[in-house]
Amino acid sequence: MTKLTYDEIVSALGPVDDLTVTQILATGASSEEFVRARAWLANDEAPINEGDPLASGRVAQLIDILETLESELQPDVEA
Repeated sequence: MTKLTYDEIVSALGPVDDLTVTQILATGASSEEFVRARAWLANDEAPINEGDPLASGRVAQLIDILETLESELQPDVEA
């Protein structure tokens, strides 16, 4: 497994605050796990529907961090 780097995170996510990058790096996730977490979030249907197991461990931690980041970046929309 390839160690995840700051540059990979910023390249994938764009401008992101250092706290978020630090949280991602603190998971100890590999580049491959980071790609899996991003793919899980980008997929319209949960990968479990395609026979993949539920996300767990570092991938699940990354998903939580990325979901939080995504929700913070979404503008509040009032109906």
